[in-house]
Amino acid sequence: MKGCLGVIIGNRGVFPGSLAEEGRKEVINILNRQGIEVILSSSNETKYGAIENFKEAKKCAELFRKNGERIDGILVSLPNFGDERAIADTIRMSTLSVTVLIQAYPDELKRMDIGYRRDSFCGKLSVCSNLKQYGIPFSLTRLHTVSLSSKDFLLDLDWFMGVCRVVKGISQARIGAIGARTTPFKTVRFSERLLEDAGISVETTDLSEIIIAVEKLKDSDKEVRNSLKTLASYCPIGKVPSSSVLKMAKLAVILNRWIRENELNACALRCWPELQDSLGIFPCAVMSMMSDSLLPYACETDVMGAIAMYVLQLASTLPSGLFDWNNNYGNDPDKLVLFHCSNLPKTMLSTCRMEYNAIDVRVRGTKENSYGTYVGRVKSGPMTFARISADETKGSITAYVGEGEFTNDTLKTFGASGVVKINRLQELLQFLCKRGFEHHVAISQSLIAKILFEAMHNYLNWDVYYHNSQ
Repeated sequence: MKGCLGVIIGNRGVFPGSLAEEGRKEVINILNRQGIEVILSSSNETKYGAIENFKEAKKCAELFRKNGERIDGILVSLPNFGDERAIADTIRMSTLSVTVLIQAYPDELKRMDIGYRRDSFCGKLSVCSNLKQYGIPFSLTRLHTVSLSSKDFLLDLDWFMGVCRVVKGISQARIGAIGARTTPFKTVRFSERLLEDAGISVETTDLSEIIIAVEKLKDSDKEVRNSLKTLASYCPIGKVPSSSVLKMAKLAVILNRWIRENELNACALRCWPELQDSLGIFPCAVMSMMSDSLLPYACETDVMGAIAMYVLQLASTLPSGLFDWNNNYGNDPDKLVLFHCSNLPKTMLSTCRMEYNAIDVRVRGTKENSYGTYVGRVKSGPMTFARISADETKGSITAYVGEGEFTNDTLKTFGASGVVKINRLQELLQFLCKRGFEHHVAISQSLIAKILFEAMHNYLNWDVYYHNSQ
């Protein structure tokens, strides 16, 4: 199933009850066809299985409470005007803090007589007014009235389920932080207290504990041999020494153990320089493999970057990656180069292979301790970018989102990279600099900025800038 929605069928007694009865059947049919579980009042409990008074609101609210862990969001459907008080009371008494979508049926010009006229157009305004008075946030379909069976509503529904995933997922997220931030990188500092207030827990461990656990593993351990096979099948190893690949396989075993023990949704890892000095590897390919399996892994202990990756994944259901806003692309003001050395999931790359870290080799003068990066060219196509930051001075979480596209423009460089076009890029960069945002940005190869903005701004109450929103 794609999710679970609690459904409220609005009804007002002075309007045709048959419309509410038919609407209930259609809601169940449409949502089930989309792979969505439905929880709503039965026709035995309330008139037509709809809600039109306080007594029925209490029954529906109790049903929602009993299924609270399963419900991802609430759909309010208005086959006729509906009773705005009963709808607001139902949501309030359910005590659920979930996303809410308001849908109103359109009237048909040929069926405007007393037996068929809906007045849902008017009823939606009343419902929204009451929800606003009750302090209950809600979402709207793009058209004020829309039929459940229309393509427009199915697009709205797909968008709304993405909003549900983000809000529910992030409000109970568990993020792993392995190692302290690399000393010079004050840009990745964050506030655990602000995150905890948003429902996001951060679980930490010292990098030395991971290194010691890796060194204790035997080459012959079954977990290690299985991990080695998985890593070798994940990406072309080429000329990478087998001893380096073996160490990466051991690292994957330990990281996976820690993730399972702490039931984590995403991680951030201190990826240099200790892992090179002690184990003689870069962890990038291992992190790539985990991100590709929908466990986002951010480098350089960038916890907020890991959260942004997870939010993008929740919205799109696709793997996400972490990049640097890195280079201008010639003289084009709307193009830039996104780069990392890298740990990008292979899903994002058109060409990929395991390699050495070219920057580290330049510093060390040898490749010996520099193998483990995952390099290639990013696939062309649409993309959404996002960054989340903890603003301790204001005591709030801030973010920005926007969309662009990866192009096929020529680029000869090392690591993993892609050329991106973003309308009004210079304006965006001015904003990032003035607001003090970090140099890391999370990317998804999908167009989901509207989902992110709705979830973070409307429901999470974060301060969100939406670039190119019009």
